[in-house]
Amino acid sequence: MKQLKLTPITIAIATGLMLSGCGSDSDSNEPEQALFSLGVSDNPADANIVNVAFKQVILKNSEGAFSFDVSTGDDGLQHVDLLSFQGQDVETLVSGQSVPVGEYQMCIYMENNTISSDESSYVLSGATEDENGDFVGGDIEGLVTNSNGSCGGVGADEDNTGRLFFNKSFTIAAGNNNFVAEFNLAKGLQAPHGNKEYWTLKPTSVQLVNASDVGAIKGQISQATMDNCEAAAGGSEFSPAVYLYPSETALDQMADFRTGPNVLTQVAPITSARVNPILDGSDNVTGYEYEFGFVVADTYSLGYTCLAQNDDPEESNVREPEDGSAPFFIDSAEQDVTVTLGETTTRHFPESFEPVTP
Repeated sequence: MKQLKLTPITIAIATGLMLSGCGSDSDSNEPEQALFSLGVSDNPADANIVNVAFKQVILKNSEGAFSFDVSTGDDGLQHVDLLSFQGQDVETLVSGQSVPVGEYQMCIYMENNTISSDESSYVLSGATEDENGDFVGGDIEGLVTNSNGSCGGVGADEDNTGRLFFNKSFTIAAGNNNFVAEFNLAKGLQAPHGNKEYWTLKPTSVQLVNASDVGAIKGQISQATMDNCEAAAGGSEFSPAVYLYPSETALDQMADFRTGPNVLTQVAPITSARVNPILDGSDNVTGYEYEFGFVVADTYSLGYTCLAQNDDPEESNVREPEDGSAPFFIDSAEQDVTVTLGETTTRHFPESFEPVTP
C-alpha cells in the first residue's frame, strides 16, 4: 500500500488546558486564586510538519487581563510541531500560573509567516523519511491566521502576529479545573490557493471543552478493512483516516468536511484522526492504529476511509483526483462507540478484529 504524504488536508488539533485550583484563607481580602497551565496536542494529518510559533497566551475577564509569555528560545517564540504530539500527548505552553477564580475568555497569539521559512510558523508537506526518521525534500510554506488585535486591551501588536480567540466564556473555579481547547483543522486549515503561497489557519476552528467531560478512543484497522477500501477507491494514492460522527450516523449518511451545505440525509464529521503504522523494534510495520485524544463523554459512530487526501473542506470533492481514485467516501463504519469520562475506549475496524500482540 502506498502511503500518501502530499497535500495535508485533514488535521485535528487538541490543545490541553489544565487549570489546577487552590483555596484561599477565609480571613484574607485577596481574591481566591487558581493555577493556570496550558498545553498543545494533535490528531495528525498527511503533512510532515505543522509548526506553530506561539508567542503569548491571554486570559481576560471583567476585571482585566492576564498575559503569559510562552517563549522558550532567544527568538521570543515557542515552536511546537503539532504533529509530534498525537492523541493524548501534550506539549506545555503555560505551567502553574496563579490567577483569580472567575469567568474568562482566552486568546493565543502566534507569529504569522507568509514566506518559505522554517524559522517561524510553517507547514512541511511532500517530504520523505530517511532511515534515521529525518524528513528529506518536500515543500516548506508559511502558516498564518487572519485574525489579529488585542484581547482585553492586552496582546501582541506586531504586524506579523495572528490571534486565535476563544470567544466562549469558561469558569476557573476553586479546586481542580481541566479544559481542552480542540482545534478542528480538518475544517480550519486551508492549503495555499489563488495567489497565496502560504497556509491559513482559521481562528474559528477551535472549541473549549471541560476535561472532566472527556475521554479517548483508540483502536487498530485490520488489513482486510484497508484492502477493501483501496480496491473500491481505485487509483494508487491512499491516506487512511477514521472520522468521528454523532451517534447513530449510518454509513450512507457519513459526509466529508466540505464547507457548503450537505444534502439533508448527510451528517458532517465532528473531527478525524489519521491512521498510523505500528512499528516493532526493527521498524517493521506490524499493524495500523488511530487515536482520538480528547472526546466529550457520549456515544458516537466511527467511519473509515482510505481517501482522506481527497477531503478538501473548501471543495465539494466532486472533482476527479489525478491518480484516478474516487473523490471521497467512507468505506466502513462502527456504531455505538461509548466514551466514558477519564477512560480510553478501544474500538477496532471491524469490532471483531483481534490484533496480534507482539
